[in-house]
Amino acid sequence: GRVTVRGPRMILTQPWRNSILNDIEAAIMKSDLGPSQNSAGTAIRLSIPALTQERRQELVKTVNKKTEEAKVALRNIRRDGNEDIKKLEKTKEITEDESKRGQESMQKLVDKYVKLADAAKEVKEKEVMEV
Repeated sequence: GRVTVRGPRMILTQPWRNSILNDIEAAIMKSDLGPSQNSAGTAIRLSIPALTQERRQELVKTVNKKTEEAKVALRNIRRDGNEDIKKLEKTKEITEDESKRGQESMQKLVDKYVKLADAAKEVKEKEVMEV
């Protein structure tokens, strides 16, 4: 199908087969996005409502949750990487100094990406709260 954006709050969708138009309408109605829809026989027009203050706050909570999930994933990567480095040290494949440097490097990378996640979160929060 084809999806066309018409302005900041209007989407037009035209499926390749008219037979799935009802399925698309049903899926849109089940979503919690709140668009109003108007079927034109071969296409569906979606009017996206302006965000309420309450919805904006919900979206900010979602942004915060996703950022925390990203940070947890980064910490898990750090833990796994450090375990691998320590195994190499234990089997004498690398020296203790190399192990420490590797772990420090791992920490610097994690710190860098945590800062990037926080910066992206701040930008998105401002964007969501902008009226």
